[in-house]
Amino acid sequence: MNMKEYDIILFKDSLNKFDIELTDKQLEQFIQYYELLIEWNSFMNLTAITEFQEVIKKHFIDSISLVKAIPNLEEQYGTVIDIGTGAGFPGIPLKIVFPKLQVTLLDSLKKRVQFLDKVVNTLELSKVSIIHGRAEDYARPDKLREKFDLCVSRAVANLTTLSEYCIPFVKINGYFISYKSEKIVEEYENAKNAIKILGGRFERQVDFLIPNSDIYRNLFIIKKEKVTPVKYPRKAGVPSREPIHF
Repeated sequence: MNMKEYDIILFKDSLNKFDIELTDKQLEQFIQYYELLIEWNSFMNLTAITEFQEVIKKHFIDSISLVKAIPNLEEQYGTVIDIGTGAGFPGIPLKIVFPKLQVTLLDSLKKRVQFLDKVVNTLELSKVSIIHGRAEDYARPDKLREKFDLCVSRAVANLTTLSEYCIPFVKINGYFISYKSEKIVEEYENAKNAIKILGGRFERQVDFLIPNSDIYRNLFIIKKEKVTPVKYPRKAGVPSREPIHF
């Protein structure tokens, strides 16, 4: 791995717009991550985006854009869980930038979990837990229920379903933040009852363009105010088939 082979000027400039400056080691970790992503993508489906600058914008910078909602992320939130992390977005970029975070990555596909294990070991990231399983199972009281300061997800699901997956993991006064790629007025209208039932309260949306791009991003911020009723989340598959609407 030779960092000089890569044009990282736009990456640095985009991070500067978030008031973030990386060390050489952190930049090297992102390059290693990119190279592993491309290597493993050649024999399994991790991402349709493979060109270096596109991965930088659409995966790395986009993941880090959480700072638009929480500028002092490392000071405010010690424990973070990334639900449906896939190839590690947003959890691994957040961990590289904010090494003090204790990050849990959860994904239901074993091959992706094997990839994440390789990334974490190669990048020598500490305080990262990787779990192979479904959110509905791990949000049970004897597992990871209400253990986290912050839950994030870039998973492709409607906000009602995502809320049932994610809110049970969050401690009282913690937050669930959903990365969305469009204005979600209608989606929120459909989800607001579910959010309330699950113990959450919609606080605000933060929308912006990813630096050096025309990519629209909307961070949808929900605060956990009450304990989630024990019946939620329902068993695997039900939240996506029958979203909470009452």
